[in-house]
Amino acid sequence: MPLTCRGRVRGQEPSRGDVDDALGKFSLTLIDSLDTLVVLNKTKEFEDAVRKVLRDVNLDNDVVVSVFETNIRVLGGLLGGHSLAIMLKEKGEYMQWYNDELLQMAKQLGYKLLPAFNTTSGLPYPRINLKFGIRKPEARTGTETDTCTACAGTLILEFAALSRFTGATIFEEYARKALDFLWEKRQRSSNLVGVTINIHTGDWVRKDSGVGAGIDSYYEYLLKAYVLLGDDSFLERFNTHYDAIMRYISQPPLLLDVHIHKPMLNARTWMDALLAFFPGLQVLKGDIRPAIETHEMLYQVIKKHNFLPEAFTTDFRVHWAQHPLRPEFAESTYFLYKATGDPYYLEVGKTLIENLNKYARVPCGFAAMKDVRTGSHEDRMDSFFLAEMFKYLYLLFADKEDIIFDIEDYIFTTEAHLLPLWLSTTNQSISKKNTTSEYTELDDSNFDWTCPNTQILFPNDPLYAQSIREPLKNVVDKSCPRGIIRVEESFRSGAKPPLRARDFMATNPEHLEILKKMGVSLIHLKDGRVQLVQHAIQAASSIDAEDGLRFMQEMIELSSQQQKEQQLPPRAVQIVSHPFFGRVVLTAGPAQFGLDLSKHKETRGFVASSKPSNGCSELTNPEAVMGKIALIQRGQCMFAEKARNIQNAGAIGGIVIDDNEGSSSDTAPLFQMAGDGKDTDDIKIPMLFLFSKEGSIILDAIREYEEVEVLLSDKAKDRDPEMENEEQPSSENDSQNQSGEQISSSSQEVDLVDQESSEENSLNSHPESLSLADMDNAASISPSEQTSNPTENHETTNLNGECTDLDNQLQEQSETEEDSNPNVSWGKKVQPIDSILADWNEDIEAFEMMEKDEL
Repeated sequence: MPLTCRGRVRGQEPSRGDVDDALGKFSLTLIDSLDTLVVLNKTKEFEDAVRKVLRDVNLDNDVVVSVFETNIRVLGGLLGGHSLAIMLKEKGEYMQWYNDELLQMAKQLGYKLLPAFNTTSGLPYPRINLKFGIRKPEARTGTETDTCTACAGTLILEFAALSRFTGATIFEEYARKALDFLWEKRQRSSNLVGVTINIHTGDWVRKDSGVGAGIDSYYEYLLKAYVLLGDDSFLERFNTHYDAIMRYISQPPLLLDVHIHKPMLNARTWMDALLAFFPGLQVLKGDIRPAIETHEMLYQVIKKHNFLPEAFTTDFRVHWAQHPLRPEFAESTYFLYKATGDPYYLEVGKTLIENLNKYARVPCGFAAMKDVRTGSHEDRMDSFFLAEMFKYLYLLFADKEDIIFDIEDYIFTTEAHLLPLWLSTTNQSISKKNTTSEYTELDDSNFDWTCPNTQILFPNDPLYAQSIREPLKNVVDKSCPRGIIRVEESFRSGAKPPLRARDFMATNPEHLEILKKMGVSLIHLKDGRVQLVQHAIQAASSIDAEDGLRFMQEMIELSSQQQKEQQLPPRAVQIVSHPFFGRVVLTAGPAQFGLDLSKHKETRGFVASSKPSNGCSELTNPEAVMGKIALIQRGQCMFAEKARNIQNAGAIGGIVIDDNEGSSSDTAPLFQMAGDGKDTDDIKIPMLFLFSKEGSIILDAIREYEEVEVLLSDKAKDRDPEMENEEQPSSENDSQNQSGEQISSSSQEVDLVDQESSEENSLNSHPESLSLADMDNAASISPSEQTSNPTENHETTNLNGECTDLDNQLQEQSETEEDSNPNVSWGKKVQPIDSILADWNEDIEAFEMMEKDEL
């Protein structure tokens, strides 16, 4: 936890959900970074680290962990450490005392993971209790039915290496059985696999397919299992899948998910950051051209945002703004440099390092980016950052003499752990007989290039790679942002639709008659809203039913767009005084009143606590906050009232800190401060909101350093290289200036409305139903009283009858609340239906499954 300068211990910090399944109280980062120390020629530190692992690490903990993460990070880390420990011992200088202790720990862990494979299919359960295994009452796991393809298919390298090192064949047998089952369950017509599968029946749960999250390392391990183990069946399977990937998923330079049953139909319009590994895998296969193309596209996205967003759209906008310092792009950069010798990739690596030092480095490490658009940080530095990012970047720039062993004698696991290639000829007790079905005969000249000698295939000619990159040089900048897909554009050729959603008036009898003909009925609810539901069977004809479906789709799109319009993007609080010098950036919630930081220059000043702390009355210490940024506690009165009180005392800005102890932007949606229902034009200062955890970082800094200076802005500013030697850090950030484009449309303003829930809010869209708020009641609803929470069966909209611009810029989730309101209203992002799907039953099912997973 690089912001709070302490380790993250499972159970001692607020749960982050599934991401915590990697933590097992087994010194994850220490084990995961063992072989990195040897690569960086830190042999003495490696020896000390191994002693610490042997002395302190306990694998017998009552903790439920991810089988996948524990395998690639911990088992892989122990095996990578063992591989290099025996190498150093053979060299005769270090590790002379070592007697396979890390291997024994790996074997112990391997046996702890084996109960997860106790399924009829041979696919492992996704989680296991290190102490109690599966299904026991104390285990608190074993009830899961689904796992991801990568989770079940990314075991063979570590398990086979464990078998080859120890002679215990059971590990390799179990991993092979899981891979065999996945191969058998591939979709036979497309040769693609889905994202998630039922571990008992083998049915595909999510039927979309790509090369990113959920599937990525399954493909990687098929090819690398062939390299490490020499089994031709793995190569044949990989080639079969690769042919399907290049036929359906690859749309150079993009890699877009498709449906496994209808591979010509795209499953989504965005890509996730994990697919950045794929160019590196293509280099290993020998298919260099598409690797260069996709890598160049990704690099252009990075140059636009400084980091690769967790997901981005086909027109290169931010879809998910987080960046947890993932290493996949650095991995592909390293392999492309190895294959081409093109110094361009050294420049790419230099950019990565400069961005890490400039935007992610904090006093206690490197902090993940909470939002690449604002530069705000998350208190997180995953173990893979040291295990992979450091390793690949060092190897990218290292000369052969900089590495104390021959890196070509090893293969990288998906976590960049090193396994020796001599394992292919050791303890070969596993039969190579192919028990699966016959392989498809493929006509692909690329297969002749599989696993080539790079020195022969690519004679280090930089012009070769440059000629491929050149057409893609400005692909991101030249890609014009696309507006909402007009529903009329998706109409088949034919008559004009009888009624457009933007023209609909709930009080127009003619409109109601048209809706009835289209099978759309209205139900008046007790709370004044009107529910709008379509039943195709009630339509006058099949054409009318299709018109009704399109009308509902258009209404959903307008509703979704209006929801995006109401949201304000996150803001940033950057600590610029000594010893932070702009390195710590906190995610802040915006206010619907006061100075708009996106339109005015940032506000900079020292912080001071207000008295009273809640700022709900005239301040008793105006001299303390005069000319400073006031810190106020949340609660007791409206946000606008707090702002007026500190403004009257002479404050130049305000930061409201949440009074809910333990709240954090890591686990809660972005908070947006609402006005008090009155005219707030008198508030001229900027106001931002920090959750308790982020606020405590500033409060702790005040206690330690007394004077703390911060910068309030719409996004973090570049740090001046000389900042640490100067009083005033730079506040310029030309590289991060981004502008959202808007398009205008003569349409009615549509706001999503629903009842508040004091317990939880769910978001599930259904394409057949929609609820509309009564127009008479809509005028009295203020933004702070609204929630965007469609129920499972209905989407709710409020038509105000006003014209509005449709903001096409993707925004993160935001939350709007009146501070005096005890009920919290959570705003959620609603996903529009992209197009009318040709096959109703199958495609709508696939769409809803993707929708549920994304949200």
